[in-house]
Amino acid sequence: MHVEIWSDIACPWCYIGKRRFEAALGAFAHRDEVTVTWRSFELDPAAPYEREGDRAEHLAAKYGTSVERAREMQQHMTGVAAGEGLDFRFDLARSGTTFDAHRILHLAAAHGVQDAMKERLLSAYLTEGLLVGDHAVLTRLAAEAGVPEDEARAVLAGDRHAADVRADERDAAALGITAVPFFVVDRAMGASGAQPPEVLLDLLERGWAARSPVAVVAGGESCGVDGC
Repeated sequence: MHVEIWSDIACPWCYIGKRRFEAALGAFAHRDEVTVTWRSFELDPAAPYEREGDRAEHLAAKYGTSVERAREMQQHMTGVAAGEGLDFRFDLARSGTTFDAHRILHLAAAHGVQDAMKERLLSAYLTEGLLVGDHAVLTRLAAEAGVPEDEARAVLAGDRHAADVRADERDAAALGITAVPFFVVDRAMGASGAQPPEVLLDLLERGWAARSPVAVVAGGESCGVDGC
């Protein structure tokens, strides 16, 4: 069974959703037969290399609310994250483009370490205050996740995997995905948002039931196309 997860590195709920999905997957009886792919989604495709100014002020302007309300939203997310064992540090976070980070995620997938790369990027952005658009930072993080450093550097120096990121984003638009995280099972059913583990587990179980053949007990009397 194939689970695709559209998310962005600059998305606090995506990190929380990752933890909750991991809990759901750990409780899923067929977890060893599930393939997970992280898909690209940019919350702000026009983001600069690094955005100056206070993050809460930017959020307030983006969502048409007060700075005080934006700070309350950050505090709420920090509290929810703590319940999942995550330490959000919005006071350290450096906002900016995530496009190249998504390209590195595609490279990591080719090396079989995409989940480790996703984890490293989310931690770097949301807990360590690292600028994930910086190529030196990305190269180091890639190496820490198991991606060959020279290959990561070469990818960042060119445009490799740029088309893959754009393809993911086109797929998201085609599927009607406008917010992340978004979980899709076999392109047949999905769940939006950082749902509780039990909801995500139900999604996995329904996805498995939909793909599995009907269990048949043979031997009873019946009629077929050739008669009874």
